[in-house]
Amino acid sequence: MKKILLVVCMLSFAVGAQADFGRKMLKKENVTAVQNAAKAATLSDEDMAKLSLQSVAEMDEQNPVVPEGESLAKRFNDIVKGLESEDGLKLNFKLYNVSDVNAFATPDGSIRIMAGLMFIMTDDEVRSVIGHEIGHVKLKHAKKQYQKAYSVAAGKDAVAANTGTGGKVLTDSQLGKFIEDVLNAKFSRGDESASDEYGFNFMVKHGYDYHAMEGAFSKLAELSDDDGKKSLKASHPGAAERAKIAKERADAQDAKMKQARR
Repeated sequence: MKKILLVVCMLSFAVGAQADFGRKMLKKENVTAVQNAAKAATLSDEDMAKLSLQSVAEMDEQNPVVPEGESLAKRFNDIVKGLESEDGLKLNFKLYNVSDVNAFATPDGSIRIMAGLMFIMTDDEVRSVIGHEIGHVKLKHAKKQYQKAYSVAAGKDAVAANTGTGGKVLTDSQLGKFIEDVLNAKFSRGDESASDEYGFNFMVKHGYDYHAMEGAFSKLAELSDDDGKKSLKASHPGAAERAKIAKERADAQDAKMKQARR
């Protein structure tokens, strides 16, 4: 499998159904591929967990992690300390030693942060991003992305789909394209808004500075178009508007807390 250096620009993709797909896939050896593509929407939780772990293991192998003992790693560990179990989820975290200003989450609860994000954000701004990514897991947005990408991977390579995978959901030849499709996917505006709200409530719940979410989005909005190509600005569009919404939520929370103290 070709080496996959993580460059997360969540561009939208669509699964286009061909009208004559069923007529072309007539060979007996292709039946499994058709079945795999058809069942993607109802991929079992067990297979989803396997697929998630399989993809994360590959990404972790191909992307360097900031070594323990370095100051950036210590800071990151302090940020995520106590978050291994959150809202009924088991989470795990890694800090990739890449310059991208980005983050992503997978259905199994793996949260990956890029070092570039740590360089431009405060601790609580990073926590607000983490809360947002946890939202994508809890609200099953990440699972939907995996289902879409799985249907493409299983349907495109009929031969590989019919070979033994050794307990894996996808073969090694399918996995690279699958990861590429997942990382190039884009959440819907509704999913992003829901995860923004989840992330804000996460900040309030843990007593973090919930004004930091506004700060995080404001910094993303300030990135130039060139710098933003590999950033959350590209994968999470409308940063300025979302910063405004985060400020409104923070102001409302301030008023609520002020009222409670009376």
